[in-house]
Amino acid sequence: MAAKNKARTLIVRMISTAQTGFFYTTQRLRQGPRLSAVKYDPKVKQRVLFVESKKTKK
Repeated sequence: MAAKNKARTLIVRMISTAQTGFFYTTQRLRQGPRLSAVKYDPKVKQRVLFVESKKTKK
């Protein structure tokens, strides 16, 4: 029986550092560096830093 291949990409959750609970989901390469980006957070109505955390199952 052959082993399953792992996907090249991961789905990750980008969480706001303003601690509003707002997040974006995006994909990144499995071997790539952890993501961080400055994006718009509508709860505080300004651009804030978003950092990566693993996407959790619902």
